[in-house]
Amino acid sequence: MTDTAAGLLQVGLLLACLAAVYRPFGGYLARVYTSDKDLRIERATYKLLGVESKTDQTWAVYARSLIAFSALSVVLLYLLQRLQHWLPLSFGLPNVKSGLAFNTAASFVSNTNWQSYVPEAVMGHLVQFAGLAVQNFLSAAVGIVVAIALIRGFSRSTTDRLGNFWVDLTRTVLRVLLPIAVIGTVALVAMGVVQNFSGGHEVTSVVGQTQTLPGGTVASQEVIKELGTNGGGYYNANSAHPFENPNPLSNLFEIFLLLVIPVCLTRTFGLMVKDKRQGYAILGVMATIWSAFVVLATLFEVQGAGSATQAAGAAMEGKETRFGEWASTLFAVSTTGTSTGAVNSMHDSFTPLGGGVPLFHMMLGEVTPGGTGTGLYGMLILAVLAVFVAGLMVGRTPEYLKKKITAREMKLVSLYILTTPTLVLVGTSIAMGLATARASILNTDSPHGFSEVLYAFTSAGNNNGSAFAGLSANIPFYNTALGLVMLLGRFVPIVFALALAGSLARQHPVPVTQGTLPTHKALFVTMLVGVVLIVTGLTYFPAMTLGPLAEGL
Repeated sequence: MTDTAAGLLQVGLLLACLAAVYRPFGGYLARVYTSDKDLRIERATYKLLGVESKTDQTWAVYARSLIAFSALSVVLLYLLQRLQHWLPLSFGLPNVKSGLAFNTAASFVSNTNWQSYVPEAVMGHLVQFAGLAVQNFLSAAVGIVVAIALIRGFSRSTTDRLGNFWVDLTRTVLRVLLPIAVIGTVALVAMGVVQNFSGGHEVTSVVGQTQTLPGGTVASQEVIKELGTNGGGYYNANSAHPFENPNPLSNLFEIFLLLVIPVCLTRTFGLMVKDKRQGYAILGVMATIWSAFVVLATLFEVQGAGSATQAAGAAMEGKETRFGEWASTLFAVSTTGTSTGAVNSMHDSFTPLGGGVPLFHMMLGEVTPGGTGTGLYGMLILAVLAVFVAGLMVGRTPEYLKKKITAREMKLVSLYILTTPTLVLVGTSIAMGLATARASILNTDSPHGFSEVLYAFTSAGNNNGSAFAGLSANIPFYNTALGLVMLLGRFVPIVFALALAGSLARQHPVPVTQGTLPTHKALFVTMLVGVVLIVTGLTYFPAMTLGPLAEGL
C-alpha cells in the first residue's frame, strides 16, 4: 500500500468513527444537561459542597463560581508542585521552582497544558496523576459547561438564569469524562501504552546504548489529555513517545479522542435549541475549514521544501517513522484546531509553510472544531458576528435563533473576538523587544525565530499548548508572561461569553419572517467560513508575513 493510500485510509476511518458516534453521543450529551434527575453520587457531591442543585444561577453568579473554582485550582496545583519533594512517589525529585510552578498551574487550569519543562525529569508520579491529570478533567469540564450555558442563552427566553455551574461541572465529570476515560484507558493499555507506578525501565537503543525511561500512570493520563483537549504529555516527546503512543492504531485512536467531544457537541447544540439543522450548519463550517487545513498541511509536508527534502521523498525531520507525514499532519491540524496541543511530531521541524498551517489554525480561535466546549461557544459567537454582518448588508436588525442581535450583544462579541489577538500580538511584540526574551530563540537571525515567539504566544493565548521547540521558554520572563496570557486568554473570553448568554436569555423570541436569514443553509455556512477566515486574516496577516510567509518565500 502506498503512503497516499494509507493516509487516505486513516482519514476515512477517522471520519467513519466520528460519524458513527455523532448521533448517539451528541444525543446523550443533550440528555445530560437537560435532565432534572440527579444521580446518587451527584447528590452526595452537592451535599458536600453545600450546593442546591435545583437552583439556577444568573450569568454573573455562574461566572463568579467558575472563576473562584479555577482560582482555587491554580493555588492548589501550585502548592502541590512546590511541596513535591516531601510527597509520596516523588522519587527524590526536588520541589518545582516558583516561576515554573506558576506557569504550569496556570497552564493546566486554563486547559492549555503548555510545558516548558521535561515532565519525566521534573514532575513525580503524585503530581502527575493527582495534580495535572485532575486538572485535565476539571479544565475540560469548565469549557463544556460554558458552551452549555451559552446554548441555554439561545434556547431560554425572558429569564436571567443559565443553570447551575456546580451541577453542570459535576455532571460533566461524572457522566461524560470519567466513563469514557476509564474505557479509553483500558483500550490504550491494550494497544501498548504504559500504566504502572514504576520508577523506570531499562531499554536498549538501536545503537546499543542503555537508558532508563520512567514509567507511570501514562495511559490514564493520555486518554484524558486527548479527550479533554488538554495536550500535556507524561513525557517530553509527548505523543511521539512510544510509551504514550506506540503504534498507528493508538495514534488514530488518540486523534479520534481529541475530536469526538467538540464534534458531537454540535449535535447537542442542535437538539437543545430544538433545530438539529443549526447543529449541522455549525458542524459544516468546522469540517470545511478542518479539511482544508489537513489538505494544505499534508501537501506542504509531502512535497517538502528544498532539494534535500525533495531528494528524500518528503520532509521527515522531526517526525516519527512509525507515523510518517500523513499521520503527522493529520494529528498536527487536529491538535491545533481543538486547543489540544498534543503532538506526535515536532511542529518546529515542519517546512516553513507546513509549520505555518498549524500556527494559522490556532489563530482562527480554536473553533475548527475547537476545544471541549470552547470550540462551540467560540463558533457561536462568530455566528452572531456573521448574522450581524448580513444584517448590515440588507439593512435589517440581525437575528440568530430567534434572538435579536442588538448593540449590547455586539459589544460583547467584539470584546470576545479582540481579547486573544491583543494578548498574542502585544505579548509577541514585548518579547521581541527584550534582549532576555530574544536570547531564548534558537534561530535568532531568521524569520523562523520570530515564528517561534509568535507560535508561543498564539499557543498560550488560544490555550493550545503546542510549541515550536526551538524556543527555550523556561526563563522568568516567559514563565510569567505566558502564564498571564494563558489565564487572561481563557477566563476573560469566558466572562464575555457568559454575559452574552445572559443577555440573550432575557430576550423575548422574535418570530421568523420572510426577511429572516436562514442560518441552517449553505449560504450562511459559506458566510460563516468567510467571517472566520477574514477576521483572523485581517488580524494576524502582518505578523504572519514576518514569520512563516517570509521564511516560506
